[in-house]
Amino acid sequence: MPVLDPSELNVTIAILGAFILLFGAISVKLKKQWYLGDALPAVLLGIVLGPLSAKLIDANQWGAGGAKNQVADITFGVCRVVIGVQLVMAGFQLPRRYPWHRWKELLLLLLPGMATMWLCTTGCIILMIPKLTTLSAMVIASLVTSSDPVLSQALAKGPFADKYVPRALREIISAEAGCNDGFGLPFLFLATFFIRHADNVVFKTGSSDNKAALLMARAGPVGRLGGGPGKAMELWLLETWLYFFLVGAAVGIVLGVASLYTVKFTLRRKWIDSEFLLLFPTALGLFIIGTTGAAGLDDLLACFCAGVALNWDGEYLNETLKRLDEVNSSIDVLLNFGGFILIGTIIPWDQFNSSVTGITPARLMALGVLVLIARRIPAILCLYKLMPSVITSWREALFMGYFGPIGIGAVFYVEHAKHLFPYLEDAKTIEEENLIRAMVPVVYFLVLFSIVVHTLSIPVLDCIYRWRNIPTITEENPVEIHHLASTEALPNNAYVDPKRKTIVVHNRFSRAPEPVDPEVLNQRLEVFAQTVRQHNEWAAAQYNISQYSGSTKRSSTDSQDSVASQKQAAKEQFEYEQEKAHETRTDSEKRATVRWAELPPV
Repeated sequence: MPVLDPSELNVTIAILGAFILLFGAISVKLKKQWYLGDALPAVLLGIVLGPLSAKLIDANQWGAGGAKNQVADITFGVCRVVIGVQLVMAGFQLPRRYPWHRWKELLLLLLPGMATMWLCTTGCIILMIPKLTTLSAMVIASLVTSSDPVLSQALAKGPFADKYVPRALREIISAEAGCNDGFGLPFLFLATFFIRHADNVVFKTGSSDNKAALLMARAGPVGRLGGGPGKAMELWLLETWLYFFLVGAAVGIVLGVASLYTVKFTLRRKWIDSEFLLLFPTALGLFIIGTTGAAGLDDLLACFCAGVALNWDGEYLNETLKRLDEVNSSIDVLLNFGGFILIGTIIPWDQFNSSVTGITPARLMALGVLVLIARRIPAILCLYKLMPSVITSWREALFMGYFGPIGIGAVFYVEHAKHLFPYLEDAKTIEEENLIRAMVPVVYFLVLFSIVVHTLSIPVLDCIYRWRNIPTITEENPVEIHHLASTEALPNNAYVDPKRKTIVVHNRFSRAPEPVDPEVLNQRLEVFAQTVRQHNEWAAAQYNISQYSGSTKRSSTDSQDSVASQKQAAKEQFEYEQEKAHETRTDSEKRATVRWAELPPV
């Protein structure tokens, strides 16, 4: 007989499917006209259906219901998958050799830029959250320093950016968000090592300096280990930078390059079909997450490096565009919905007001405003003049500084940071106890604050642009694509060409290699052709002289007819050489055209 089974799995899957169906039915309105994106509706759904309200989704009841730290482990795993796969996608959707061409801008943003953001965020936390030491504030600040790669990709490639954000700015926002999520971990480890190896520690009443008891509080050596700042810096340089960071990046590059040549090899022989070609980034991301996670490496940076290497010559992105890739964007949406619904269900509302840590809703709200203003904007405004090729004005710098969202990446960081410190009941110092109590509510509130503020800022900014009559971006050489279906909604900043029956799209983010400017190309080729002509004329003249001189030396009694015959032969040889030089020049110009197309954009 029929048996009802309203298990957590069945309820959760049904809710996720229903949400996607309802959201998808009006997705054009929500995403392209109202600019609400995926994150805010998904988080709101998680809040409404989570344990605080309807109690239809409760991660505490999944799997082994009620198991200790089950929610933290589930959240950590889901965030790793969501971010890792999307970082591979972000890497291959950049132009070919992008980090090579923009290395200076990326280094400025990742080293002095992120350090400034980290210190500014630390100051904001010290001001608004009492009972935290400077090192504790630095730990929490490192969790939210990086721009969220998921929300940043949605901004850089979203419908509003299609209309108003220049492509160079969109590309650097996407690249920075992809890189700095892996670069945030060294800041976390630096503050953690200084806490872990500090000397002259004051322990709580009833606690002793028993280091052996602290070693296995988590899966590794956590707690107070001593050794001083020198030991902390030594481990930070050796473990974090040399092994965790550089080896992780190297593994990502090697796997990305291997994937690049694998795809090229299989495409030439027509061994790979469209489905698996388009699923390649997802599979590569899952493989890297598993292997680097098992080896204890920086999986986020490895995923981004692999994505960039996969499209190093631009061939993979070009191939996906030819095949009208919608697979990766669909996977992106599905991962976003699952990840943000989960975040909405696990927000620790009961920890937003605590007499132990001094956290109150008013303090958290003030912290959110301070972080919004002081975290990125000062750093970008100080650096933008050193990056004129990607940020052309202070307005663009202000835009980039403001839209540095905090999202699922920060949730990943805080769940990762839990493994670097003892459990709350095992904390032996007041500093550790306050840090463990404070970092979860602070980070989750900043994530919620950022999702709401940054999502709603886009429609507000669109209204301002419309009120000010700011025109959308137009290009001399827009992308031309074909209709997929008569009922398909037009992309933003696009129109239909009735004569060619195609769609003309301006300011498209991902696009095939752009055609070369004919005027610039003609100038370069003219210089090249002139050099070839001069060389051939000189060679022919030398040939003529040598032939004539040789004939007179062999016989001084040659007749005028013999001399004329020699000259005629030299003339014919000269004409032959000219014709051959013309063919060589034509082939060289073709090769130069190909090489010119591979040059970085000016």
